[in-house]
Amino acid sequence: MLKQSELPDTIAIFPLGGALLLPRARLPLHIFEPRYLQMIEDALKTDCRLIGMIQPNPVPGRDGPGLHTIGCAGRITQFSETEDGRYMITLGGVSRFRVTKEVEGFTPYRRCDVNWDGFDRDLGKDEADAGFNRKSFLDLLERYFDTRGLSADWDTLKEADDELLINSLSMMLDFEAEDKQALLEAPSLETRRETLVTLIEYTMRGGQEEGMMQ
Repeated sequence: MLKQSELPDTIAIFPLGGALLLPRARLPLHIFEPRYLQMIEDALKTDCRLIGMIQPNPVPGRDGPGLHTIGCAGRITQFSETEDGRYMITLGGVSRFRVTKEVEGFTPYRRCDVNWDGFDRDLGKDEADAGFNRKSFLDLLERYFDTRGLSADWDTLKEADDELLINSLSMMLDFEAEDKQALLEAPSLETRRETLVTLIEYTMRGGQEEGMMQ
C-alpha cells in the first residue's frame, strides 16, 4: 500500500463523466483513444502507475471541458492489450486528491498538480459503517432493482462487507455525474451510504423532490 509521502505531486488526468472510482475499489476500463493509450503507456513507466479519474465540469465560456476539484487516483493493477491495439486495464483506487492547477505540457492527455492533504483515511484500512442497517438497506435496494428491471447476486450482496457493498453500488448504479461527484466527496462511509440511500429513494420517486430522505 502506498504512503501519502510516496504519492506524486503531478498525475495524468482522465476526465470521464459518470465513471466513479473510490479508494480500495476497482474500476475496469476499456482504453481506445490514442491520447489515452499514450497516457497508459506513460503511467506504466512510473513507479506508482497512477491515473487520476475525475468528473468533467462544464464551465460556460471555457474552451474545452473544465474539471471538478476532487478526483480519485487509481493504480494500474491489471493490464492487457487486444489484437487491434486497445488496452483493457483495471484501476485499484488509492486516494482522492484535490486539483491545484492544470499543467501545460507536451502530452496529448491532461495532467494536473494535485494535493493529497485531507484524504489520509483513503490510505488506511477498510472503513466500517456503525449505523448501517443492512436488512433495511437491502430491502430498499431490492425494490430499486425491481423498479429498474435489474438483477443481482443477492447472496454476494448480503455477504459483502460494508465498504465493498456501499462503494461498489456507488460506482455501479446509474446516477448523474453530479450525483457521482457527491458520492465521491462524501467524507465518510456513513455519509456515502446516506447519500446513496437518498439517491436511490429519489430515483424511485421519479426525481420528485418531495419526500426525499434528509
